[in-house]
Amino acid sequence: MASDGDQIIESLRELSGPAYASYDVQSLLIRSSALVSCLKSLNRAANTATRTKKDETTAARHEMDQSHLGLQNLLYEKRHLEREIEKCRQFASVYQDIPLYTMEEFQQSAPEAARTSEVLEDEHQLMLNRLSFELAERQRLDLKRRELLQAKEELLKQSRTNTNTLDSVKSHIDALVKTASEIQKKVDDLVQPLPVPETSIAMPTD
Repeated sequence: MASDGDQIIESLRELSGPAYASYDVQSLLIRSSALVSCLKSLNRAANTATRTKKDETTAARHEMDQSHLGLQNLLYEKRHLEREIEKCRQFASVYQDIPLYTMEEFQQSAPEAARTSEVLEDEHQLMLNRLSFELAERQRLDLKRRELLQAKEELLKQSRTNTNTLDSVKSHIDALVKTASEIQKKVDDLVQPLPVPETSIAMPTD
């Protein structure tokens, strides 16, 4: 099926053919000018449509490029996350070597908010809560240990003070005993018993 442009070109060819040789030149000029104007209009429309399609194609290609770039970014992010997940899975944390309270002890002693049914169903959150409870308990016990050590130091200090006092009292008592012994000796010397006078006993005579 011939397009409008083909029909216009065909009409122009006919105007220059022998069929229109006897026509008035002015009429032919007007007719040909009208046809040329139509042809120019079609050409402008074709150029406009071409530019529009080109712009649409450029926009579509840009959108496709952006989509492809976005896909590449997502794939890169996916690979990065997969590597990070694998690192996390292979990571040996110190908590694995920490002797934790047993689950029974945790459920009996931990705060109620740390051992709700929702927490018990969430393995990750449960481990976090158990570690948090373990830390709190160790801090509490360490504080108690330091208080007991301080009390022990106070008792040892008091014991040393008492020992020193006892030694001092013992020294005083020893000194008093020694002094009393010396005084007793002097008193004994002063109260020596008087000598018994000798009496002459008459011997019977025959």
